[in-house]
Amino acid sequence: MPLRVTFVAAARSSPLLAERFQDDRPLDQAGWDEVQRVAGELLPLAAAELRYCSPTPRSRATGDALGYAPLVQLALRDCDMGRWRGLTLGEAMAREPDQVDAWLSDPLGAPHGGESLLAFITRVGGWLDTRPVGDGDRIVAVAEPSVIRAALVYALKAPPATYWNIDVRPLSTTTVTGRGGRWNLRFDPSSAQASRA
Repeated sequence: MPLRVTFVAAARSSPLLAERFQDDRPLDQAGWDEVQRVAGELLPLAAAELRYCSPTPRSRATGDALGYAPLVQLALRDCDMGRWRGLTLGEAMAREPDQVDAWLSDPLGAPHGGESLLAFITRVGGWLDTRPVGDGDRIVAVAEPSVIRAALVYALKAPPATYWNIDVRPLSTTTVTGRGGRWNLRFDPSSAQASRA
């Protein structure tokens, strides 16, 4: 039986334009309110045999608030942004515009002194490929949107530049099914659609 890995995007801790590289801020009140609004829909995922999360405070808090009691996975950490850690994209662009352009256009580049996009995608994909077989076929992982984007690029064997074209919204779910090296993206009807079917 194939594994079913459902990623849940962590609730946001700031407005989108204030998002920072490797943001370690906890959930703010708006984030907590968001989690409470969708908890009923996401609570059934707590039945997964294995429950994981990124090491960020907001991923852990989102998983705990949803009743998952997730195990932290270091491989699901955000991309190492080196000296840009804590900056917004706009701040990094104002300080080092040529380096930001190079980083956005070259998946092997790491002008910030951290991890390249390709290395990040490969690390997250390695985690996906090494999920235990036989310990349960359902897995839930609460992660930062960037981590989920990296997992999708890896699972679909898409070019690294595809990463920039994937939009992962806070508290959205994305499911991949398969086994190490062979993954499929799975679309399930929302609970509202399923109740109308």
